[in-house]
Amino acid sequence: MGKKRILTALLILWLPIMLSAQSTYGTTGLLHAPDALMQKDKTVMLGFNFLNQNLTPPTWYYHTYNYYLNITILPFLEVAYTCTLFKAEALGLKPYGYSGFTNQDRYFSLKLRLLKEGQFWKYMPAIAAGTSDPFTSSGSTIASEKGNGYFNRFYVAATKHVNIGEQNFAVSLSYLYNRRIEYKLNGLAAGISYTPSFAPDLNVIAEYDSKNFSMGAKYLFFRHIQAHFVMQKMKYFTGGFMVKFCLK
Repeated sequence: MGKKRILTALLILWLPIMLSAQSTYGTTGLLHAPDALMQKDKTVMLGFNFLNQNLTPPTWYYHTYNYYLNITILPFLEVAYTCTLFKAEALGLKPYGYSGFTNQDRYFSLKLRLLKEGQFWKYMPAIAAGTSDPFTSSGSTIASEKGNGYFNRFYVAATKHVNIGEQNFAVSLSYLYNRRIEYKLNGLAAGISYTPSFAPDLNVIAEYDSKNFSMGAKYLFFRHIQAHFVMQKMKYFTGGFMVKFCLK
């Protein structure tokens, strides 16, 4: 047992350099791509991320941060509220004496599970649909080509777990769509996550988010604190922490 703990600790120290993972939208998913998995009913997640500029829409030509609140209201419905920080210099506020992070973009995300894994037959995948940042211009326009819906996306995703011996894998396939001019998402995304039998709180992920390939990992400490890291294009680091608990 001691050797397994030492091996797990060494793997965690190694992963931020070679892999990494996270929930960049503040929702349940892979790294930057969606999946069809859901949290348990009444699960609350509070988190923050460092976002590399290569992972964000072109509006952020600098590294930034986001923070979020996520609640699974029902066993099949997840709602998140995410804020991404703006720099004063990017908003033209520097002449007025402002500097650094002084404002933020805010958006909601929704995820709805349509079918449970294995609901009608043994090999049936879980299926979910969702959206992030669906409204622009204070909610007056849905799926706009431009405006302040920077993280706009709509998706349908399917996920199936596969056990090989004692090892657990989850394979996900999704289709993403938006009409954005500067950050278009319109195509297939896919990913595979691996949970080793010797470290059930570790989740290693590889994905294609319809734009780029990434690898990463998540690790849950003390049942409630998750550290996650992403290496987008295998070289750009993004990472953060999340606190997770379930309301009775």
